[in-house]
Formats: sequence, C-alpha cells, structure tokens
Amino acid sequence: MAYSFTNSKGKTYYLHCKTIVSKSGSTRELYYFAGDLRPEFAVDEIPVGKEVVELASGLPALKKE
Repeated sequence: MAYSFTNSKGKTYYLHCKTIVSKSGSTRELYYFAGDLRPEFAVDEIPVGKEVVELASGLPALKKE
C-alpha cells in the first residue's frame, strides 16, 4: 500500500518516486506527492532521514529530519 498523507484541508496525497538520469549520466531518485495513485511509481514508506511537512498552501513535501 502506498504511503498517503492527508492534509489539514482533508485532501489525501500519495508519495511517488521516479529514478531520473541526468545529462552527465548520474542517477537520482525524485520523490513527489500526487493527488492520484500511480501504482508504477508508488512508494510504501518515507525515505530514511526525511519527514513530511505541510506547506502553507496545503501541499505536502519531504524535508530532512
């Protein structure tokens, strides 16, 4: 089951991750929240060393602990 976060306005967001390859050839993981569930990119838990915070607009974001 994908990690979900419900903000103060009652909207639920799901955590997703994509692996991005830069122009130099290095890879990194891009984590993002989306309002709909995309099973091929869904993540079950928050990455180690990160926490979820709610921005003033109500959108969730990952932040270093």
